[in-house]
Amino acid sequence: MPSDLTDFPRPSVAVDVAVLTVTDHGPAVVTVDSRWGDALPGTFLHPGETLADAAGRALRTKAGIEGVAFHQLRMFDAPDRDDRGWVLSMAHATEVAATTLPPDGRAVTIEHGRPTVPMAFDHADMVAAAVLDLRTRYADAPDPSGLLGPRFTLLRLRRLYEIVFDRTLPKDTFRRHALGAIHGTGEVTAADGGRPAELYERLPGASFPRTMAALLGGR
Repeated sequence: MPSDLTDFPRPSVAVDVAVLTVTDHGPAVVTVDSRWGDALPGTFLHPGETLADAAGRALRTKAGIEGVAFHQLRMFDAPDRDDRGWVLSMAHATEVAATTLPPDGRAVTIEHGRPTVPMAFDHADMVAAAVLDLRTRYADAPDPSGLLGPRFTLLRLRRLYEIVFDRTLPKDTFRRHALGAIHGTGEVTAADGGRPAELYERLPGASFPRTMAALLGGR
């Protein structure tokens, strides 16, 4: 006969959300205050909630962020990850333009794929997982999260990719790899300084060639 569920110990279930962005100082992650130091926006799952409901609530109430799409990364389930007891956390991730973040929010710089300050629990590992997830998706398509907005110059696109992948990319080689997934609008801008530069848009559903991943990974 099956045992009753009350016969088994139950862990608490939490969600934490790594909100990545790009600032003038490079890649960064949104953090909030906690008694354990800098932490990702997070909360415990309430009765009747889905994990997505809880993640959205954490972003709204802890970080003042609403209306952004996010996705699950993976479960962090080390039995000793939380000193309050047995807590499983489903880590989520999203990326937003720095200009859309609340003006009173805080973003911690990321270097070499990890936050530059100590973080609560295993949140630094969650950030590292979010960075790897970001790089995987950005190696497949041009700025899939729209950090640059709908239109951008090739210079801005290359600089974004240098920040995301933490490496210098050759101008002409990057351009050759990128042009199959973006198209010129015929409009120009002088916003980057110097000569006017053409504005580009993403081609709907377009992907980078496989050779772009080798360029970005340095292989």
